[in-house]
Amino acid sequence: MKETSQAYDAVISRCRDLFQRKMKDYGAAWRILRLPSLTDQIFIKAQRIRSLQEKEERRVAEGERAEFIGIINYSVMALIQLELGVAEMPDLDPGRAVALYDRQVGLTKALMEAKNHDYGEAWREMRVSSLTDLILQKLLRVKQIENNKGLTEVSEGVEANYQDMINYAVFALIHLGEEPGENSPAT
Repeated sequence: MKETSQAYDAVISRCRDLFQRKMKDYGAAWRILRLPSLTDQIFIKAQRIRSLQEKEERRVAEGERAEFIGIINYSVMALIQLELGVAEMPDLDPGRAVALYDRQVGLTKALMEAKNHDYGEAWREMRVSSLTDLILQKLLRVKQIENNKGLTEVSEGVEANYQDMINYAVFALIHLGEEPGENSPAT
């Protein structure tokens, strides 16, 4: 599990770096997004990954890796929105936004470690396409919960689903980093 923890941290470091750089470029404009808007952004990225996995021809140069990073960062934004609520105007400076990012990632990694202990790192035997499908399934669940105005009878809420999406996307990026060829480690 130490290897998984280190690989997890390496993936998150790349995602965090991009988040930080975009905060410098755009500020916290994302703070005005309501949860369904963030869910839809994640959905678009997951659908594109699935499309790339099924089609041989690509018309846009960006591949799966960039989309998985987007899933992670948008999911962290959603968790921050759950924690703080939606803002009418951007209200976070880059330092505070990154601190909130780190907090949510820390909670999500702790969840991964607990599940990884219980499941015995079963994700290592999974295909990237299966991880993509699980992300899409989680998105459909979140959309249904959102359509139900957040009410559930026996199911976990949206927070756990966003955390699972982050963890599945991290696992996919770890797998893609281990494969030779076009999907070798991202720059």
